[in-house]
Amino acid sequence: MNSKGLVVLSFCLLLIVWAECQKEKPSKATEKKVMKAMKGRETKVSKATGKKAQQEAPKFLKKGQAKPTTAASRQQQPPFILTRAVARGQFQKVPDTLVLRAGDTLDLRCKGRAIKWRYPPYLEDDEVERRLRIKRFERHSQLIVVNSTAADTGEYSCWSFQCHDSECHDGEDKLSKAFIFFTDPQELFVPTEDYYEVIQLRTNHPTLLPCQVTNPVAKVTLHREFPPEKVPVDGIDISYDVKRGFMIHRPRPSHAGSLFCMANVDGVRQISTKYMLIYVNYPSSVPKPTIQSSVASFRVGENFNVTCTAFGEPEIAIDFTWEYPGQQMGRPPYVRERTDLVRRSGQVQQESESILYIDEARAVDDGLYSCIAENLQGTTTVSTRIRLLPATLAPKKAKSG
Repeated sequence: MNSKGLVVLSFCLLLIVWAECQKEKPSKATEKKVMKAMKGRETKVSKATGKKAQQEAPKFLKKGQAKPTTAASRQQQPPFILTRAVARGQFQKVPDTLVLRAGDTLDLRCKGRAIKWRYPPYLEDDEVERRLRIKRFERHSQLIVVNSTAADTGEYSCWSFQCHDSECHDGEDKLSKAFIFFTDPQELFVPTEDYYEVIQLRTNHPTLLPCQVTNPVAKVTLHREFPPEKVPVDGIDISYDVKRGFMIHRPRPSHAGSLFCMANVDGVRQISTKYMLIYVNYPSSVPKPTIQSSVASFRVGENFNVTCTAFGEPEIAIDFTWEYPGQQMGRPPYVRERTDLVRRSGQVQQESESILYIDEARAVDDGLYSCIAENLQGTTTVSTRIRLLPATLAPKKAKSG
């Protein structure tokens, strides 16, 4: 191929390459349409993103503008909060347990309207020094205890009492509370005026030995005075609560006697008030007596009796008292009582019975007869009415002719 042919071939190849490039390159009109579409898409995306960001961004309130609250936030937030003044103008929410030193000033604030307070009973009786002060404001109430002592240890709580029209609502079920210890190295137990305290060991509910400490880190043990021994605390029959004392969950006769608590803090030991525990076999319920008379009616001069019977647990005493018509006229009662163990419905029960005797009945014995049966749980009264029959006239003798 000559040089002229090569030139023509090269020129043809250049034309083909230029034509392909023109196909791939968009026209100016197409470029404008594409750019416009992309710009519109960016605008939509930016608007959507901006709206979402506006929803997620925190709202800055103007000064004095109230923060909006939802129903869920209103339910989560308590209606009143118990706080403590720790410095001038500085307040902290009071935890469930707070430890202070005896002598410190306690300054509590409770938010809400018509606030009521509850505090240890010792402060209620402190009428001489007036160390307790309560101030009420429009939106909160303030409780102050000055010159605090170990005896001020206990639970402090507040709640709202509000009245609308003629109805009042006591919000004690939504109270704010805290247990506050006032530690004193000289008083490891909350002091009391009694050297001995008598406590009943009732079989129907747990028994509390209220040896309350003033320091939550104190190690407390339970002891018997006679014979001197340490009482085991297993957490089942007997348990310990630093805010209350020892709880005997299943009182038994073996728990009776003189007991005391011993506290140990940094090698310092003290004993509490001594507790004289008396075992009392308490019934599970009040007596349920029945009453029955030997006659429904009587004539003057006749004898009759009224019987009152009650079944209960063994070794549970039941006392009977009678009220009858002749009592008002001074007629003395003639009563006989007995107690036996019987088996009813497969169980051993105690049958107690009281019988009231009426000898040579008179007209004053007409009326209502009541039996009052009483045990440690309460009393029950049952009654029956006995009537006097009218006197019958003797038949007249026939006249002889």
